[in-house]
Amino acid sequence: MAKMEVLHLTPTERGELQGYLRKRNLPASVAQRMRIVLLLDEGVPYSEIREQLGAFPSTISRWKQRYEKNGVLGLATIHPGQPPQKLTPQLRARVLEKTWQAPPDGSTHWSLRKMASVMKVSKNLIARIWKEADLKPHRLERYLASDDPQFEEKAAAIIGLYLNPPQNAAVSCVDEKSAIQALDRLDRRLPLSPGRAEKHGFEYYQHGTLSLYAALNPKTGEVIGQTAARHTTQEFVAFLKEVVATQPAEREVHVILDNFSTHKTELVKAFL
Repeated sequence: MAKMEVLHLTPTERGELQGYLRKRNLPASVAQRMRIVLLLDEGVPYSEIREQLGAFPSTISRWKQRYEKNGVLGLATIHPGQPPQKLTPQLRARVLEKTWQAPPDGSTHWSLRKMASVMKVSKNLIARIWKEADLKPHRLERYLASDDPQFEEKAAAIIGLYLNPPQNAAVSCVDEKSAIQALDRLDRRLPLSPGRAEKHGFEYYQHGTLSLYAALNPKTGEVIGQTAARHTTQEFVAFLKEVVATQPAEREVHVILDNFSTHKTELVKAFL
């Protein structure tokens, strides 16, 4: 004889289940459990439920018991895992201390999941701790240490010029990009069309190289640029003359350069 375990739902309970089943985002597994409960309420035996839904009797019995105990919430999927953890000062201190140390697997940087696995907590908790401490272990920045004994004095002078230039003076930060390849495509460009992106030929030929000189006025944002066929002191001085020529004759001009060899020749020093 087929097994019979009838549920007795109230109209409200039945309407609640039917309302959930009308939702498009309802997981298929949860929808099946709700259909099991509704069929049990109709008095359908286990054998017919198995035939209709493909559910084993043990499965039918399990979801019937969970619904009787916890209602609709009992039909939700419960993933076994760690209980929610509270962020305590002790946990925060342990995570921060571990962050300063190298990962135990020999990798170079911590990730959220790696730290969460080591500390036995959720990655969301690690993300919250790192965000509060403004820590980004996955990022890397490079720096260059100067061996100039007057580095701090020079840096202070340059930063002072940027932040508080002398009244009515012009400050220009000058640098260049050398050996820029001037390329041209061998094949013509194919324009875009419906269903096809614009195309450029793969092969190219060279027109030599160019050097690009640029001067930035950090106060106004103005940029003066010039290209040169060669990267020599003569071309660099010619560019400096163009920069100075943009200013009135009586205006004080400050030019900030790095220590590139082209910037330290006698010709450049004489011009400055």
